[in-house]
Amino acid sequence: MKKIIIVLFFVVFVSFLVNGKEEYIIPDSAIRLRVIANSNTFEDQATKMEIKQNIETILKDDLMDVANKNSAKETIQNKIPEMKTMLNNYNIKYKVNYGQNYFPKKTYKGVEYPEGNYESLVVTLGNGAGENWWCVLFPPLCLMDAEESNVSDVDYRFFVKDLFEKYM
Repeated sequence: MKKIIIVLFFVVFVSFLVNGKEEYIIPDSAIRLRVIANSNTFEDQATKMEIKQNIETILKDDLMDVANKNSAKETIQNKIPEMKTMLNNYNIKYKVNYGQNYFPKKTYKGVEYPEGNYESLVVTLGNGAGENWWCVLFPPLCLMDAEESNVSDVDYRFFVKDLFEKYM
């Protein structure tokens, strides 16, 4: 009977590990990034994603090591001229705004965030009538996500699950 209870405990525990969803809570002190496409055409959405990647490249090295929100804000503001130079290479009008910007209700990593005005860097391309891409610049969640997406052949495993499978 004791063995059955122990096995059931491990089954429940492993079930929580396997089915548990990873959640990220965006702190109130976060600085967001939003890139809004000109339209929803394939070309405009591809341009949005290319510009998003360029912005990440411009900011990544400097934001990964900032210690606080004020340093992050200063870094972002100092990089805006470089972002505008990059944007000038595209044949599209644009607007770059750093400050309190409106965000509609969003879901990030399974957590829903209410609409409202948030400190953010917003890059609007053309008419800004297309779907947007957004993330959190500080703490640098999207920069870490971008870094993780470049990692391949990683095998994530659960120690307890491996033990359970080995002995069951």
